[in-house]
Amino acid sequence: MSRSTVRIGRTAWLRALDAALLALSLLVVSGCETPPSVPPPATESIVSLYQRAPERALINGLRLYEDGAFDPAEQALRAALLQGLRDRRDAAVAHKYLAFIACAFSRLSECEQQFRDALAVDPDFALSDAEIGHPIWGPVYRKVARPRVKP
Repeated sequence: MSRSTVRIGRTAWLRALDAALLALSLLVVSGCETPPSVPPPATESIVSLYQRAPERALINGLRLYEDGAFDPAEQALRAALLQGLRDRRDAAVAHKYLAFIACAFSRLSECEQQFRDALAVDPDFALSDAEIGHPIWGPVYRKVARPRVKP
């Protein structure tokens, strides 16, 4: 191998090394310039929520509803609303389940009013597709939320 061949090979190798070092330097520098990640907002534990009477009444009302104990569920959900739930979404959920109970017991005007109340406290309130498809309360909800729900 001639001396000029070694020199060309060595020069190419040094250029490649310089390019790699430059790329590594840029990576390190750009990594330092990224802003620190923002921690997620603090959440409230279920334990502290359960210590507040309105939230405890909502949780108990939902549990009773799921267990099929509709009369005590209705009482607990009404108590939660009367005691003043802090979050508008929680209030909308209480109204939603009160609507479900009213509809299930053929109190359709009350069912409609509960859906109206849910929309009033939380304009973003909406039933899931499965809930909208329910044969009893689905039509009542669609009537109340007509501009917002596809037929």
